[in-house]
Amino acid sequence: MEGNAGTLLSKINSPEDLRKLRPEDLPVVCEELRQFIIDEVSTNPGHFGASLGVVELTVALHYIYNTPYDLLVWDVGHQAYSHKILTGRRDQFHTNRKYHGLSGFPKPSESEYDTFGVGHASTSISASLGMAVAASIQKDEQRKIVAVIGDGSMTGGMAFEGLNNAAVNNSDVLIILNDNNMAIDPNVGGVSNYLLNISRSKSYNRLKQEVWDGLGKLNGFGPKARRLVQKTEGALKSALLKESNLFESLGIRYFGPIDGHDIKYLTKVLQDLRDIPGPKLLHVLTKKGKGFKQAELNQTEFHAPGKFNKVTGELLDCECAMNKPPKFQNVFGNTLLELAEKNDKIVGVTPAMPTGSSLNIMMEKMPDRAFDVGIAEPHAVTFSAGMAIRGMVPFCNIYSTFMQRSYDQIIHDVAIQNLNVVFCLDRGGLVGADGPTHHGVFDIAYMRHIPNMIVSAPMDEIELRNLMYTAQQENMGPFSIRYPRGCGCQVDWRQPFESIPVGTGRVITEGNDLAILTFGTTGIQASRAVKSLTKDGHSVAHYDMRFVKPLDEKLLHQIFKKFTKVITIEDGTIQGGFGSAVLEFMADHQYTSKIVRLGVPDRFIEHGTPDELIRECGFDQKSIIQTTLDLLQG
Repeated sequence: MEGNAGTLLSKINSPEDLRKLRPEDLPVVCEELRQFIIDEVSTNPGHFGASLGVVELTVALHYIYNTPYDLLVWDVGHQAYSHKILTGRRDQFHTNRKYHGLSGFPKPSESEYDTFGVGHASTSISASLGMAVAASIQKDEQRKIVAVIGDGSMTGGMAFEGLNNAAVNNSDVLIILNDNNMAIDPNVGGVSNYLLNISRSKSYNRLKQEVWDGLGKLNGFGPKARRLVQKTEGALKSALLKESNLFESLGIRYFGPIDGHDIKYLTKVLQDLRDIPGPKLLHVLTKKGKGFKQAELNQTEFHAPGKFNKVTGELLDCECAMNKPPKFQNVFGNTLLELAEKNDKIVGVTPAMPTGSSLNIMMEKMPDRAFDVGIAEPHAVTFSAGMAIRGMVPFCNIYSTFMQRSYDQIIHDVAIQNLNVVFCLDRGGLVGADGPTHHGVFDIAYMRHIPNMIVSAPMDEIELRNLMYTAQQENMGPFSIRYPRGCGCQVDWRQPFESIPVGTGRVITEGNDLAILTFGTTGIQASRAVKSLTKDGHSVAHYDMRFVKPLDEKLLHQIFKKFTKVITIEDGTIQGGFGSAVLEFMADHQYTSKIVRLGVPDRFIEHGTPDELIRECGFDQKSIIQTTLDLLQG
């Protein structure tokens, strides 16, 4: 069901339509746009708080800049809902994040206004610098480039690499720091504190007002304006250096902070900055969830709240009601605290995901042993390695898709030194509506070929607990445990710990005609399929392998001596993953069984519900049954 656009918003089918409006119309556009997002996201879940926070900024950018000729680059693309609605996708927005619908993030193949594909944080500055250099080489001097970085992305190391390079290239780029002091959880660390301090600087804010007042008295940006900027620059630097202005120190002109919800002032400032050459940064203060009281008060909860009552703010989605299993991440969080209470060497680490990973459970009870390091995955891994080499046992919880950002640190800082860092890879597999930037489908393949690394996956919540218990025992070395988002199959998961011998699988169901080998929670679908096949008179064995490295070679020898037909199932890439490991074992030992591998094919899988995507990839229960029947008859 489409949302109801307001009178002005309904007439905006492109930024060109927006630019035809009078400046005094813009506050009404913002109000209508904000209400449209509330209407839509309350019934079709998505990223809510960040979208509301940038309404005025988005309207101002498209009003002042000549998009799509001028290029806007959005960091952490869940800020870009307003952008999508204003750029010709309002009537399709009800399909946002749905199967075959609009992507929840900017996507160049979807619209010419989406200049760069974004889902992970801290990429916008580097991408915009690349675009600016390309424009320069192509003699396209009139094109303007704007990077909008926010939701904690400035805490990521890549953002600073871009800032460091910006002044050297003297690229004509405007970096807008959308400062709401939030990622999913509140920002942490020195950068966050620095931005908070500078936004409260009385000396700077006084000078800032004088500068903008002076600029406002000038008609256009000719020599007078440039002289004014140069004249005030010394005073600005003098005041700001008292606050240790990082951006000015890097050679990037700093402007702000300004109110990111004052649309009239925003358009004025952006118009002024548009004509100032070189690298510059505008510090904009916004409120995540702006305009929806419950989202303003509960910013973490309303980052991506699911369905909610748009009047009362009551959350309507409850993935794990009393009669359902708990989320894997909650089992992780409670289990880690339980283990930490027994083992004083255990510490927890996460890069800006304490609530999503449930590390917040340990952080509340043991704040001196659980650490949120900000959006800084490489640092999280090496920070963990530093603790591990001094005898601690870090549980480093990073979403599978974000662990990709730390690959060198995994190898160089952990694996080569054979350190007992336990990598807990949340959101393994096909995560659903966030799509290809967030699917955790590569970790099986990228972890299994690293020397010293143990690579495991639980089939259910009890196995997750036992793998975590196993991983913190003596002489374990690097240990990877991957598990999906959401619920599994065990309601009664608080069982006594049992150590799982590393590299051992288990028999779920005995059979004689065909063997199904599963890795991780794909075993749940396979188990149901085997029960259905058994009822129909087929004799199918099911093995939960638990480890892809080391493989249970003793069990595999038994399987391939008994079965001539084998199916492997995984929710990771079929190339280089679990099935490939089994094929390698077959080749090494000259087995000739016929094997069919089910998993994620060699392409990027788009967004949809997990069930829709699993069906697309062909390892849902129905597909497993059909593949088994085809192989039995073949």
